[in-house]
Amino acid sequence: MSVRDFMRKNLIVVKPETPIFDAIDLMKQNDIHRLPVLHHEKLVGLITEGIIGAAMPSKATSLSVYEMNYLLNKTTVADVMEKNVLTIDADALLEDAIYKMRQNNVAVLPVMEEERLVGIITNNDIFDAFLKITGYNNGGTRVALQITNDHQGILAEIGRVLADNDLSIATVVVNRMELVTNVELQLESRNTEKIQNVLSDAGYLVTSVALTNPNR
Repeated sequence: MSVRDFMRKNLIVVKPETPIFDAIDLMKQNDIHRLPVLHHEKLVGLITEGIIGAAMPSKATSLSVYEMNYLLNKTTVADVMEKNVLTIDADALLEDAIYKMRQNNVAVLPVMEEERLVGIITNNDIFDAFLKITGYNNGGTRVALQITNDHQGILAEIGRVLADNDLSIATVVVNRMELVTNVELQLESRNTEKIQNVLSDAGYLVTSVALTNPNR
C-alpha cells in the first residue's frame, strides 16, 4: 500500500499573503486543522491550528483588545507558517509515512509528486488506512493462532483447511518470533464457533477469536 492510496486529494490551500483570520475561517468552515501554503503552485509552507495558537498574543499581554485585533489583522500566513515542511512522495510506502511522522513527531505530511503538491496525509488517514487494510470495517472474525512448528507452506496449509470448510480469508498478518509464530487471520465469516472448531480440530492452537466491527 502506498501513500497515494490513502492521501487526501481535494486540498484546500492558502497563499503566503492570506490574512491569518482568513486561514482560521477556512479551517473552521471545512473542519480541518492544517493548510498547505502555495506560492505560484509551489509548496512554501504549512499552517496549522497549533502554529496559529502559538502565534496568538498571550492572555498575559499588556496589549489592549483593540491593539491585539489590529496586530492580528495585519498578520499573514507567511508571518507564522512553518517553512521547513517535511513531505513524503506519493509512491512511498504507507509505512514510510508512518515512520517519518513518528521520527519527527508530526501529524501531517504534504504529499509530493515531482515537486508538485498532490495530496496530504495525516495521522487520522493512517488510522483509517489501518482499519481498511485489516478488513475491520467489513465485519467478520479476527482469529489468532500460535504456531510452534512453523515451516515452509504453513500459510498454504491453514488456507486449505479454511477453504475446505467454506471459510474465506480477507487478510493475513504473520509475526515470526524466536520460538513461536503468531498468525492473525481476518475471516469473512462471523461464525466464531465454527472457526474455532475447524482450526482446533486441524491441530492449530487458537489463542483468540473475536468479531470485528461487531455493530456492523
